[in-house]
Amino acid sequence: MAHADDVLSQAPLFEALNEEDATALRGDVTKVDLARGERLFTEGDDGDKLYIILKGKIKLTRAALDGRENLLSVHGPGEMFGELSLFDPRPRTASATAVTDTSLAALAHDSVRSWLATRPDVAMHLLAALAQRLRRINDVKADLVFTDVPGRVAKALLDLAERFGVPQQEGIQVNHDLTQEELAQLVGASRETVNKALADFVSRGWIQLSAKSVLVTDAERLRRRAR
Repeated sequence: MAHADDVLSQAPLFEALNEEDATALRGDVTKVDLARGERLFTEGDDGDKLYIILKGKIKLTRAALDGRENLLSVHGPGEMFGELSLFDPRPRTASATAVTDTSLAALAHDSVRSWLATRPDVAMHLLAALAQRLRRINDVKADLVFTDVPGRVAKALLDLAERFGVPQQEGIQVNHDLTQEELAQLVGASRETVNKALADFVSRGWIQLSAKSVLVTDAERLRRRAR
């Protein structure tokens, strides 16, 4: 497993810093450990920190008026979240919950703002990371309109494989740690429809399914289906 400092250096905020500045900023970091299922913050809470995942996975969700929960995104080591309220200090727009046992690096917004005020190049790097996230959100919205459910499932599997996959002799092992319902929410479709697409991919020999994981055995066919 990668050292915590190595994972931290992958985050957009730190990868734009020279080693001296990165070492100094690490002095402002506090570590947060969460057990699987433990909530870090809740939609509507005041946001005063951003977080970088060192180990494990965090899911961001929003609740409907009837209490149902919708999965927005899943984040893993080296990825950052909670930075929106750094630029727009309003209540949290989502809830963050540990999908697995998770370790996080937390940075108070006040500390980050003082760094960004004197380092415009770092601020631009952070804004570029936010722009990439916005592009991804726009792609997801377009997919909901223009791409059928099997295509969205294929694209979601490829995205999970790119971020969490480990190459094996038989293919790419993806331990996504999501339930069937969470995977369906990520795709924006019913669990029954997503399961039907997954079963079709299995029958074609493109994937093999296990509990909360998938082995991608034919990524090229999935890419063609995702188009």
